[in-house]
Amino acid sequence: MNEISLALDARTAEGKQVKKLRADGLVPSVVYGGSADPISTQSGFVETAKVVHAAGKHTPVHLTLGGKKKLAIIKNIDIDPVKHLVRHVAFHTIKQNEKIVTEVPIHLIGIGESAAEKAGLVVLQAIEHVEIRALPANLPEALEISIVNLAGTEDKLTLANIKLPEGVEFADHDQDLDLVIANVYEPSALQAANDAAGGDAVDESEVTAENGEDTDQDSQAEETRPGGKGQDEPKQSNVDANK
Repeated sequence: MNEISLALDARTAEGKQVKKLRADGLVPSVVYGGSADPISTQSGFVETAKVVHAAGKHTPVHLTLGGKKKLAIIKNIDIDPVKHLVRHVAFHTIKQNEKIVTEVPIHLIGIGESAAEKAGLVVLQAIEHVEIRALPANLPEALEISIVNLAGTEDKLTLANIKLPEGVEFADHDQDLDLVIANVYEPSALQAANDAAGGDAVDESEVTAENGEDTDQDSQAEETRPGGKGQDEPKQSNVDANK
């Protein structure tokens, strides 16, 4: 995997000044790290958008700031709900020799090739992401699982069917491995369920890779609020990565 890098500059613009910053083609950001105070930063829109697209929230990013290099992972990406442009990014510094917890997507492999689909049945993905723990160098871009062997409505795939890469484990040591990833359905059963719900079927392919609410990041006070689940995990929540 190619190294993902981004050069950041220190930022002084806050509050309403951030709007002008964006108008000038810059994306405001903040860098968190351990017990250190958050650092307000900025970078060019084009470069930042490329990094966001390539890294998501599960691939380490090599940052350069004030001549110093930092390894970080993206924890928050604020996307304009109308223009679909990156408005703000929150980075959290990590260490190469310390395991981190992050969420990675689950990709179904062999779509259209399963016996179930060839028989006219429908395979639907139930969960699209799962949290894992690993050293930065071992973080996979995604976890893959094949649906080729699914044949009938009694068949399903669970977390137990995922073969984790070496050095990778589920973040929750008590993770329920029976959690269903994909099911097989009769088309008529799906239609009946949708009719009963009073709506049309949702095309899973149209659901964005990273779900979440957009957050107004104009306020510096909001940027410095602490959050997170643990010391080995980036500390700001509400990630919306638009892949």
